Amino acid sequence: MDADEFKQRTKRFALDAIVLVGELPGGKVSEVLGRQLLRSATSVGANYRAAARAQSPAQMLAKLSIVEEEADESLYWLELFVETGIIPAGRAQPLRKEASQLLAMTVASKKTLRARATSPARRQSSIVNRQSGPPGVPTR
Repeated sequence: MDADEFKQRTKRFALDAIVLVGELPGGKVSEVLGRQLLRSATSVGANYRAAARAQSPAQMLAKLSIVEEEADESLYWLELFVETGIIPAGRAQPLRKEASQLLAMTVASKKTLRARATSPARRQSSIVNRQSGPPGVPTR
């Protein structure tokens, strides 16, 4: 999956959460939990977009960590909705599944990014100065 497809999935996740919150029954608990879910679910996509514009691997990792946290937090609010009986498990299941998948893909992306940043090929440049020769070889 490329970055644009992931952006679309995170946006769809946010839109689906917005619809779910709009369908919630009235009441203080629904209102508070709904606000929390809206905040975390919309943050997933917003922070992924920021990660895609990162100016360094470290900045990208930081933003992806926020994406990971917010996707996991969205799962938490959905679990509370179901466990309190505010919404049936079947209604929450598609959103829970998508949040889990987004979470897993984000964790995998972070692992890949870390591996690339610490790979031996990245630690030493392969560029050779033709005048001085390769590293470790004395010049004339």
